[in-house]
Amino acid sequence: MFMLAMICLIGIGCQWLAWWMKLPAILFLLIAGITLGPVTGTLDPDSLFGTLLFPIISLSVALILFEGGLTLRLHEMKSVGHVVRNLITIGAVITWLIITTGTHYFLKFSWELSFLFGALVVVTGPTVIIPMLRTVRPKAKLANILRWEGILIDPLGALLAVLVFNFIVSGRQSDPIQTFATVVVVGGAMGMVGAAVLGIVLRRHLMPEYLHNVAALSFVLAVYTIANSLAHEAGLLAVTLMGMILANMKNTPIDGILDFKESLSVLLISILFIVLAARVDFNDFALLGWGSLGVLAVIILIARPLSVIASCVGSDVTWREQALLAWIAPRGIVAAAVSALFALRLDESGEVEAQLLIPLTFLVIIVTVVLQSITTRPIAGWLKLADPEPRGVLIVGAHAVARAIATELCKYNYRVLLADTSWGDIRAARMAGLQTYFGNIVSEHADRHLDLVGIGSLLAMSPRPALNVLACQRYRAEFGGNKVFCIQTAEEKEATEKLNITGEMTGPRLFGEHITDTLLADLLANGGEVHSTRLSDTHDYAAYKAYYDDEVIPLFVLDEKGRLKIFTDKSEIKPEPQWTIISLIPADKLDGDPVEHTKPAMA
Repeated sequence: MFMLAMICLIGIGCQWLAWWMKLPAILFLLIAGITLGPVTGTLDPDSLFGTLLFPIISLSVALILFEGGLTLRLHEMKSVGHVVRNLITIGAVITWLIITTGTHYFLKFSWELSFLFGALVVVTGPTVIIPMLRTVRPKAKLANILRWEGILIDPLGALLAVLVFNFIVSGRQSDPIQTFATVVVVGGAMGMVGAAVLGIVLRRHLMPEYLHNVAALSFVLAVYTIANSLAHEAGLLAVTLMGMILANMKNTPIDGILDFKESLSVLLISILFIVLAARVDFNDFALLGWGSLGVLAVIILIARPLSVIASCVGSDVTWREQALLAWIAPRGIVAAAVSALFALRLDESGEVEAQLLIPLTFLVIIVTVVLQSITTRPIAGWLKLADPEPRGVLIVGAHAVARAIATELCKYNYRVLLADTSWGDIRAARMAGLQTYFGNIVSEHADRHLDLVGIGSLLAMSPRPALNVLACQRYRAEFGGNKVFCIQTAEEKEATEKLNITGEMTGPRLFGEHITDTLLADLLANGGEVHSTRLSDTHDYAAYKAYYDDEVIPLFVLDEKGRLKIFTDKSEIKPEPQWTIISLIPADKLDGDPVEHTKPAMA
C-alpha cells in the first residue's frame, strides 16, 4: 500500500517538476522509475502487482489511446496547412520505412519486429512537443507546425502501430490474412458501435452530466475487453477508432470527457512510466550493442530530415525553418506505453527479440528528449528563428483605454496584442500601429490563428463581463492562473453579490478594487493620459502619490530589470527607486509634474 501511494506521489511530483523546469515530464518519470527499479531495487513491479501487472498496463494503454483518438478532429486537419498534412501522411510513411530499414540492418531484427518498431517511433506527441516549444520559443509558423503535427500524428501513429502489431500476431496463425481481416473488422465494428452508442447517450442527454465522465471510462474499458474477447488483439484498434469517431460527431458534448480523460491520462501515464522504467534491465541495453547508435543516427539524422524535406516541397518554409523542423522530433508517451504492451504480448507468444523493444524505445525517447531539449534553443538562436521571452500582453478589447495602455507598453519593447469584435476599435488600433486580432477571443478561429508567440499574460478589459470571464477561463491554462487579470466593469460594481460572477472565475481585478472600466474611460476622455515616470531616491513612490493627492491611478510598474508588474486588488507592489511606474494621470494633474517623465529607448 505504501509503495502504491509513493508511486502516485512521485509521479505527480515528476509532472510538477517538469512543468516548473519547462521540460517534458516523460524524462523525469523515466529517471524516477529507473532509480526506483534497477538502480536501487526499491520497486519491483512484477512482485508488487503480480498477475495484475499485464491487465493494468493493457487497460491503461487502452485509455491513453482513446484519449489520443479524442483529439483528432478532421476539420482541424483541413485548416493546418499542407506542410502539417504532409508530415502526418507522406512524412510519417517515409519515417516509418527508413527507421524500419535501419533497425533491420543495424540490430538484425526480423522485418516484422523492425516494421513494428518503426511504427512505434513515428509518433512525437503533444506531451513532449509542447513543453519543448515553451522552452525553445521558435517563430510562430514553426511552433504551429510542430504543435499540430504532434497533436494529429498521436492518434494516427498509434493506429499505424496497432495495425502493424495485429498483422504480426495474425501472421502467427494458420490463416494470417483471414485472422488480420477479422481483427480489423471486429476492431472497426466495435469502435463504430461503441462510438455510436456513447454518442447517442451524450447527444440525447439520456444520462445526467455528472455521470458522463465515469460512464465514458467504463464504456471504453468494456469495448476494449469485448473486442479482445471476440478477436485476439482487436481491443486497441477498437478504442482508438472509437475516440476518433466520437471526436468528429456533430453536436456531441465531449469536451468534459476529454478534460477528464486528459487528467486521468496524466495520472495513468505517471504511474505507468515509473512502473515500466522500473522493469528495465540494464543488461537489455547491453544486448542492443553498438547497433542501437546506428538506429539513433538513422532516426535523428536521416529519417526526420528526409521526412521534413519531402513534406515542405512547394511550401514557403525556408531552408533555415526546415533545418529546425528536421531537428525537433522527440518521442514520447504513446511510443513507450504501446511498446511495453506489445513487448509483453509478443514475449508471451515466443518472440525472443520482443523484450528488446522496451529498452530500444526508451533509449530513443531519452536521447531525443535530452539531446533536443538541450540543443534546440541554441540552434534556433543560431538560425535566427527563436522568439524572445514570452513577456508580452494580450488585451481583450481595443477601445481607447486599451489602446493608450498598449501604446505605452510598446515603448518598452513589450509585445501587445489587442483583440476585439468591434471593427471601429480594431481599425483605430491599427491606425495607431498596434497589433490586433479582429474576432472573438474565445472562438475556434482564435484557437487556430491567434499568434501568441511572445505573449505571457492576459488583460481582460472588455466592457462585456461575460466575455471577460470566458477569456480568463480559456487562457488560464495557456498562461497560468497568476497571469490572467480582469477589469471590473461598472455593471459588476453596482450589482449585488447574487448577480456578480465569483472572482475565482476571473482572476485578480486590474488596477485596484474600486477601479472600473468606466472610470478609466471617463478620465481618458476628459484629457487624462497614460504616463511613465521613473522614480528616484529623492522622488520615491510616496512622494509621487503625495504630489497627485492619490488621484493618480497606478497601472503597471517596471522594475530595474524591465520586468512588468501589474497593480491589482490583490497585489502588494511597493515600487522602489529606479523603477518606472506607468499610471493614468487626470488632466488637471498633468501640468507641473516635479518628477521627470521617463522617455524610454525605443527598440
